[in-house]
Amino acid sequence: MRLKTIFVAAAVLCFSFSNAQFVKKHGQLSVKGTQLVDKDENPIVLRGLSFGWHSMWPRFYNEKAVSWLKKDFNCNVVRAAMGIELGEYAYNKEPEFSKEKIEAVIKGAIKSDIYVIIDWHSHNVNLKEAKLFFEEMSLKYGQYPNVIYEIFNEPDYESWWEVKTYAEEVIEVIRKNDPDNIILIGSPRWDQDVNLPAEDPIQGYSNLMYTMHFYAATHGKELRDRTDAAIKSGLPIFISESAGMEATGNGPLNYTAWQEYIDWMEARKLSWITWSVSDKDETCSILQKSAKSEGHWKDADLKESGIKVRELLKKYNTKE
Repeated sequence: MRLKTIFVAAAVLCFSFSNAQFVKKHGQLSVKGTQLVDKDENPIVLRGLSFGWHSMWPRFYNEKAVSWLKKDFNCNVVRAAMGIELGEYAYNKEPEFSKEKIEAVIKGAIKSDIYVIIDWHSHNVNLKEAKLFFEEMSLKYGQYPNVIYEIFNEPDYESWWEVKTYAEEVIEVIRKNDPDNIILIGSPRWDQDVNLPAEDPIQGYSNLMYTMHFYAATHGKELRDRTDAAIKSGLPIFISESAGMEATGNGPLNYTAWQEYIDWMEARKLSWITWSVSDKDETCSILQKSAKSEGHWKDADLKESGIKVRELLKKYNTKE
């Protein structure tokens, strides 16, 4: 029994050290074919959590919360969701406050040596504002391999032509300052219609990926089949938002449907982010109101979705 205890303790220590060196180990990410790969061109899968809209849950946007997500949830990536129009502190109303919150998460991720997605969290085209924001972020943080840019969270009713035209302008701005880091591009109809960019992808740039979002109790095999077809055609896919309940963010968790998606993503080495670190009264917000702003959450501070996603991340991120 004592030998077994020592072995387990050693294994945990070994993993903790490995996890602490995650970006140092994997370094600059790139896209090879349809696969996200690390500095040695080995396939890599990023798995983590998205913060809720900064404009409504800014209290969680701090370095210590990022550190806790790495330590207790085994996140190797976090997503900073900057709300553009919605909420009291939306970027279009309070740009300096917004950048301060997003940069706290970016700095926390760099300090914790994990990857971070800078997410322009909007359903609408805000081209002028997006170009200015990503010019500033790419200039300040483009030298860090930790950074991933998500330039349009979820287009809703825009056509692919509108999304593509917008994306090309924003990508050009980023690439002037940062020639290498991954850029994520949204798809029409809440990141469901990945078939459209598959038919007409953006040309002339490397290290681009396209986002698909799912909520397992709503979106079934049809979306997986559509995504499989897009990948088969050569489109690199990144699951930048997902969860196990209905697309409304409410309703019960469908554990079976969620696991089907997890198995599907793992088989294809697709990176996935779960929504969200917030304390809203809804199924998909992982935290209770009792949760402290800076982490150190006990089980009683986690909702059912928080308990489950922590279990999933601990299970699958130990493979890295």
